[in-house]
Amino acid sequence: MSAVYKGDQEDWLTVCLKYLLFVFNFLFWVGGAAVLGVGIWTLVEKSDYLSLLASSTFAASAYILILAGSLVVVTGFLGCCAVIREQRSCLSVYFVCLLLVFLIELVAGVLAYVYYQRLSEELKQHLTQTMTENYAQPGKETITLAVNSLQQDFKCCGSNNSHDWMASVYISSKQAEGRVVPDSCCKTITPYYWGRRDHPSNVYKVEGGCITKLERFLADHLLVIGAVGIGVACLQICGMVFTCFLYRRIKLDPY
Repeated sequence: MSAVYKGDQEDWLTVCLKYLLFVFNFLFWVGGAAVLGVGIWTLVEKSDYLSLLASSTFAASAYILILAGSLVVVTGFLGCCAVIREQRSCLSVYFVCLLLVFLIELVAGVLAYVYYQRLSEELKQHLTQTMTENYAQPGKETITLAVNSLQQDFKCCGSNNSHDWMASVYISSKQAEGRVVPDSCCKTITPYYWGRRDHPSNVYKVEGGCITKLERFLADHLLVIGAVGIGVACLQICGMVFTCFLYRRIKLDPY
């Protein structure tokens, strides 16, 4: 009688573990969709500004999240198959896939955190030089478009202030046609004065300039990348624990 009761109890534990893994896979898919969405959103929203950054760490974090989110779809399907079939080999592969995605998301989160710590210094060192030396120069069309988008989107002018443009190669050239700032600094389009006067009524005057605006913008999104990457990675720990328990239960089953 006790042997029958023990067998029933073991079967009950196995069923519970299977349901827990099914629930986890659903949450895993939701988390994977969030990871994939954040990665794509990051690249789409900030693709205009990536050329203004000195390193590719920011873009790398987003690409890693996209890779991890894509793997989640495959891994979740594999997890459902492993639970239904109750085969140790399937569970082993599923566990390895969970571990792989866990490490990828953890790397993305750590990269975002590390880059967040040195974002301000990189922008201070690189943005001013990029804007003054490369704006409107041959072969630098991507940077020119990025600077124009930056100044119009964030309603700012110059890396620190509008006077930064006085040291610009573009402003010093004949191409500027007497402008003291690029046209993208201007609040309104006026045929003659557009870019030729830097009065506050015509040009954006923002404390801290575009550096402050871009830094805050990127920092907020780096926090989202880090939080999503590390958060979903922690969720996968639960999945790996459930998988190990179910693996042990199947291993002990003589049939």
